[in-house]
Amino acid sequence: MYTRVQQAQKKWGGSLAAIDNWLDERQQLIVSYCRLAGLPPFEKDRHTMPSQEKIIEFCQLLMDYLSAGHFEVYEQIVTQCAINGTDSRKLADSLYPKIAISTDLALEFNDKYAEHLSTRNSGAFDNELSSLGQALEERFALEDKLIETLYVKHQDETTSA
Repeated sequence: MYTRVQQAQKKWGGSLAAIDNWLDERQQLIVSYCRLAGLPPFEKDRHTMPSQEKIIEFCQLLMDYLSAGHFEVYEQIVTQCAINGTDSRKLADSLYPKIAISTDLALEFNDKYAEHLSTRNSGAFDNELSSLGQALEERFALEDKLIETLYVKHQDETTSA
């Protein structure tokens, strides 16, 4: 996941502020996820359940990331698709339902764990965090297709201007 965001930043960084900000938020989200899941280089931090503060921090980053995507980047993509033809719009329309699946999973995770990690739901935490991580990885791949479309269309505009 982290390597993908670094590649995305290298490829599309500096093209649009909305993309830069979104990729920065993605990077923060991935680092927080790895820390929460006890993945390298944070594996030594995770011998027990993560603290509620770490869970809250992750859930806040997750909600910020989802909001930025939906209300900033996706809006620009839809606007560009309207300007640049039906092929871009068809791509966006085909990807949004797939992205929505991970949105629903993320919202459920947030609702379940952001306020309070009870002993009743702590047993499922690792499995649900893992499922969320897989969904986020798929989401990032889909979002990268949208970013690529926005980037290409933006580049076309700046080279023809």
